[in-house]
Amino acid sequence: MLLVPGEERAALEREAADLPHITLNARQLCDLELLLNGGFAPLQGYSSRKDYDCVLESMRLENGALWPVPVVLDVSGNVADGIEKRPRLALLDDGGAPLAVLDAGDVWRADFEREAQCVFGTLDRAHPGVRYLFEETGPFYIGGRLRGIRLPRHADFPEYRRTPGELREKFRAMGWKRVVAFQTRNPLHRAHVELTQNAASQNRAGLLLHPVAGMTKPGDVDHICRVRCYEYVLKHYAPGSVILALLPLAMRMAGPREALWHALIRKNYGCTHFIVGRDHAGPGVDGRGAPFYDPYAAQELLRTHQAECGIEMVPFREMVYAPDEGRYLPVDRIPENTRILRISGTRLREMMASGEEIPEWFTYPEVVEELRRYSSSK
Repeated sequence: MLLVPGEERAALEREAADLPHITLNARQLCDLELLLNGGFAPLQGYSSRKDYDCVLESMRLENGALWPVPVVLDVSGNVADGIEKRPRLALLDDGGAPLAVLDAGDVWRADFEREAQCVFGTLDRAHPGVRYLFEETGPFYIGGRLRGIRLPRHADFPEYRRTPGELREKFRAMGWKRVVAFQTRNPLHRAHVELTQNAASQNRAGLLLHPVAGMTKPGDVDHICRVRCYEYVLKHYAPGSVILALLPLAMRMAGPREALWHALIRKNYGCTHFIVGRDHAGPGVDGRGAPFYDPYAAQELLRTHQAECGIEMVPFREMVYAPDEGRYLPVDRIPENTRILRISGTRLREMMASGEEIPEWFTYPEVVEELRRYSSSK
């Protein structure tokens, strides 16, 4: 962790009060939290220009360590000019509380086109990561080391907000030597429960449900509703087999690169296995209606690097319901002439919008109720 020891914290906070400062936006707060709590290890702060260039071109830091997504602090021209004169900056939350002090190193003007092509593989602004880059990102980047004062505060779900160190200690206390992580930015339904239970059982591991509670794809169900749905679903797992924790990540929706990034982050949280699905962290289709990424590119990239990552990739297998057998089966292991049922995400949204009954073989009644409450409040 990059938080300074307790005896130094008060002094650093006094220093921060006299420094130039910026108030971080939602994405920057997510990045800072994962830098400070160790989720972005081995980063010790925001990337230098050399690290940034290496990440874009080779998915590695200058020292050769695997790292596929740049983490930099974007700022306005006025802030960049001020850093040149006084290379130290206080980083504040939206309530004005100081979270960290940045000892600035490199300052440079961003090249959004180059970054978009390298990280996202496209300049199409139908991609939410590209759109954010061009329309909401400050024109200058700052790299430098961080000294943390405190982690960002969250009023919601404090019981699920655990640092990497806290989760690793929790796994040790439960006797888990193998941990399968499941990333999600959507509510869970019965097929997800079957999938994750099978993944944990087959790998003789505990299960970490580790949903993103930061920025996801525009239009996603908000994390408050999703966490309430996860709480309903937890009771359908065997006692002591699963832990729910929230990941304060601002997703970039960068497809294969992001899948690799997610795996490295879960390694820092103490996981040994990571479930990667079809089109993992993909944003959907481009302006011509074609997928931005090959549906299995994320799995292939992670499979290539899993030994170096130190975390094993578990491929997501779609589960479909066999009503005559009353159970879910992997889609690639269905006996001939077996009748199956499935409901796509698009179809589910249509059913919710029209008020159609959602069958219990698909999801749990409490989840349906929560999603209907969310829909009616919008």
